[in-house]
Amino acid sequence: MSAYQALGLEVSGLRVSFDDFVAVADTSFRVLPGESFGIVGESGSGKSTVLRALCGLAPKESGTVQLIGGSQSHSPGSKAFSRQVQMVFQDPYASLHPRQTVDRLLAEPLAIHGIADAEARIERALGEVGLGQGFRFRYPHQLSGGQRQRIAIARALILEPQILLLDEPTSALDASVQAEVLNLLEDLRQRRQLTFIMVSHDLAVVTHLCERLMVMQRGRTVEVLDSVDLTAQRVAEPYTRSLMQAASGFRRTQPAA
Repeated sequence: MSAYQALGLEVSGLRVSFDDFVAVADTSFRVLPGESFGIVGESGSGKSTVLRALCGLAPKESGTVQLIGGSQSHSPGSKAFSRQVQMVFQDPYASLHPRQTVDRLLAEPLAIHGIADAEARIERALGEVGLGQGFRFRYPHQLSGGQRQRIAIARALILEPQILLLDEPTSALDASVQAEVLNLLEDLRQRRQLTFIMVSHDLAVVTHLCERLMVMQRGRTVEVLDSVDLTAQRVAEPYTRSLMQAASGFRRTQPAA
């Protein structure tokens, strides 16, 4: 279990440009410690670019990204920030180095951050994602898609962050495996008291895993609403309604009282 205090994230006026193209325009939102927050929109809406800017992988032209709930402030891209904020990418086939064993993939971030208890952390991380020690010395090509994504999640968890950025973490997986990985993520969030920021084009996935969500279009925020309001079709903006109509039979199962 992480010894860090639960953290959230506050984004204010975030703007990301590539040459003359504005990918994200003045986007602001706040994610509370322990909350699961979704970002949805059509392809090209800027939702994945937001995540990349949060972890320092996309150039931030302006705006601020601040951790909330902690005693210190760290900048995206710094080592201290990455200890607290880790990302799980969309494609497990591309995010793992094909010539490195699982053991080396998990040990690398520990070495970068100078963390000494690598053996114990690797064993714990594999256990938490439902894989045994027999997977430690396998290569990515020896794993199924679901197993690869579990390794990617273990790699993100091994630094014991408080915030996970999830960029369509199940879209490259078969439907049955998607459910397993989503259930794993929700279990990890509850046990570790993690904060999630999840990007997806799938409204069913977001409304299942997230309490609130932000709708984006052409780099801008359309509206922010609760998942239960989306499910009940209590939306303010025509674009959000068009996303609902385009989604094929999405629905949120209400938790038992």
